[in-house]
Amino acid sequence: MKLILAPMEGLADYWVRQVLTACAAYDWCVSEFVRVNGELLPPRVLHRWCPELGHGARTLAGTPVHLQLLGSDPACMADNAALAVELGAPAIDLNFGCPAKTVNRHRGGAVLLDEPELVHAVTAAVRRAVPATVPVSVKMRLGNDDDQRALDNARGVQSAGAAWLTVHGRTKRQGYRPPAYWDRIGDIREAVTVPVIANGEIWTLEDARRCQRESGCQDLMLGRGAVANPLLCRELRDQHGQAGAPATWDQVLAVLCRFADSIVGTGTDAQLCGRVKQWLSYSRRRWPEAGPLLESVKRETLIEPLAEALHQAATRLPSRPAARPVTGSPA
Repeated sequence: MKLILAPMEGLADYWVRQVLTACAAYDWCVSEFVRVNGELLPPRVLHRWCPELGHGARTLAGTPVHLQLLGSDPACMADNAALAVELGAPAIDLNFGCPAKTVNRHRGGAVLLDEPELVHAVTAAVRRAVPATVPVSVKMRLGNDDDQRALDNARGVQSAGAAWLTVHGRTKRQGYRPPAYWDRIGDIREAVTVPVIANGEIWTLEDARRCQRESGCQDLMLGRGAVANPLLCRELRDQHGQAGAPATWDQVLAVLCRFADSIVGTGTDAQLCGRVKQWLSYSRRRWPEAGPLLESVKRETLIEPLAEALHQAATRLPSRPAARPVTGSPA
């Protein structure tokens, strides 16, 4: 079973990738998408969205980082993929799943699933542009407004040379509303011969097992569930490959403390406080203790006092594992 940390725009950035991959052994993670709009991007843009390119395209914990591109111009996508590989990207992932309206209006993301021929053309162009040793993969949803073209898109990216396909089990119209249709991912898996990775609505060990049963996919990509429970990957697979022990609130709070410490000075206080509060909000899904803590810091507007409040909350718990600081910078 492979476990992959999903690309999540505005959520799974450099700092989140560092913290989450330090918690558990992901096979790889995928960068936030780099938007390609008809021009060859300067290297600094690729480094901005994937700072790990500066240190071997790996997180500080050693997890490989695949670079994701989003766009609809085959030639331009190919040129930028070739540049990304020159800069050290070990693999290129193509985004045909983003549901954001601003992205879709500019012919990017899930809206392209209405045009299987274009999805094929983009994938094929990127595949031709990079060395055969560099995998090219595709991440897609079941469709745009409906899933009627799901199999056409899957077969198209396979024939274009994609090494594997990750499928989020919802259409763009369905957004992130439960449920994810894991059985429809299974239909895609049966229609192609390339490996298929299942994604969507995996929050717990039980969810993961159900997803595997219904989709027939053993490999899983974890998204928001990995933020809500930063130790989810470890719960699904410990160092021996078996299901690990359930995470506890003190362990999760220790991760939140490390994250808050790591982002001090990396943005405005409003941005950074918002990120920590967002993480606490996700955590409420599983740990009721996160609710009162969020309530106590929700009016805090400075990141350092907020980080200190997290540490104080952690010291009041019966036990807390030693925090392992995240070091380094995206420069």
